[in-house]
Amino acid sequence: MSSQTAEAAGREGVRLTHPSPEDGPHMWRLAGETGMDINSPYAYTLWCRDFAATSVVARDTDGRVAAYVTGYVRPDSPDTYFLWQVAVDSAYRGQRLARRMLDFIGDTFAEQGLQYLEATVTPDNEASRALFASFARSRGTEAVWSPLFGEEHFPKAGEEPHEPEDLVRIGPFGPQPETDD
Repeated sequence: MSSQTAEAAGREGVRLTHPSPEDGPHMWRLAGETGMDINSPYAYTLWCRDFAATSVVARDTDGRVAAYVTGYVRPDSPDTYFLWQVAVDSAYRGQRLARRMLDFIGDTFAEQGLQYLEATVTPDNEASRALFASFARSRGTEAVWSPLFGEEHFPKAGEEPHEPEDLVRIGPFGPQPETDD
């Protein structure tokens, strides 16, 4: 267990660690339960094999996946981590779990020399926008927003088109400053 995993283990009975392929089905279930864009069960399992080092799961005291973040280092921008999905089980909301996972990722990648975190967010997702703004402030840097994908970039599925996705770019950043908590 890494020192960062050990540090995260004691708070609120939830332990942060990297996923394994066995977590894929649980992440798929959680994506569906939280109303996210759902990928195939195979995609989540493969993600947990090929991108485990750039993703994190939060396990409760029974070892159940309570939340996850998936992401990767962008091949064309090796100083940038792209966060793909954040999902938190409804039973664990309000405990700052999404923020703890973001801090875990930010600390991990700052130690490896990455300077930026990117993600896409729909215009009406106020919770994610607040999460990324808070993360940027805590790192002493900015969250810069710009349009990335419009409705025309997505196939029409059903009556409603996919909402546009705005890019947030946070950085440059380093480790989170120490506090006297």
